[in-house]
Amino acid sequence: MKKADLLDRKILKVISVDARRSFKEIAGQCGVSRAAIHQRVVRMVEKGTITGSGYQVSPKYLGFGTCTYIGIKLERGSMYNDAVEELTNIPEIVECHFTTGPYTMLVKLYSRDNEHLKDLLNSRIQQIPGVTSTETMISLEQSIARTVPITLGEEEDDEKHAGRHIEVVDEVEN
Repeated sequence: MKKADLLDRKILKVISVDARRSFKEIAGQCGVSRAAIHQRVVRMVEKGTITGSGYQVSPKYLGFGTCTYIGIKLERGSMYNDAVEELTNIPEIVECHFTTGPYTMLVKLYSRDNEHLKDLLNSRIQQIPGVTSTETMISLEQSIARTVPITLGEEEDDEKHAGRHIEVVDEVEN
């Protein structure tokens, strides 16, 4: 996969903070035309660089008051894909990772309360073929939530680019 150039990084930095910004606003901030921004964003969506957009909904607002991380050990790592297929059927699970270390996989889930969590563990997760053990960690508070850091260069910070002009030719096909 080709690495992001300076303009792509500037666009991503703006929209990762507020995806509702108009192309006109982003263009003004990046010093290029609205058409160039539109084309870049469309291309990044098509390439899978931008994988989604939307609003983040508070789990508590929907009645999910307990955020939990569960380390899952499988009999064999080769059982991972089958386990993921089963875990996909549990809508409370919002993330699943194949990991190194003491667990084969790590999942993040939201439950209404401890009773709901206990039911998910005992009746759903621990019943998956190949699961040998689980370790549950309840999150008491989320202190940091952000996306991957977006810098304007691989090893460069924003100050190095302050006032730097970007020349981009609109990529309009005739």
